[in-house]
Amino acid sequence: MKVLSCDVCQKVLESPIPDRTYYHMAHREICESCHDKLEFQIKPTVRSKTPFNYDWYLKLVGESIEKAIQKGKFDVKITY
Repeated sequence: MKVLSCDVCQKVLESPIPDRTYYHMAHREICESCHDKLEFQIKPTVRSKTPFNYDWYLKLVGESIEKAIQKGKFDVKITY
């Protein structure tokens, strides 16, 4: 059994499945809930950026993940 932990929230993931229960982004492994929070956090910024630049997007994702790692969480609340 493989065990992985989220680099942001430190949640332990047993038998992780890539791109389903964890995501490898910006040289970090993040769990599904942190991935959802990351997408929710950067979506307004990405939508307002024209023209879209993939290098800029990768930099934005990396910076957002690094800030979340320092705080131990993403500063967003997802409400449905």
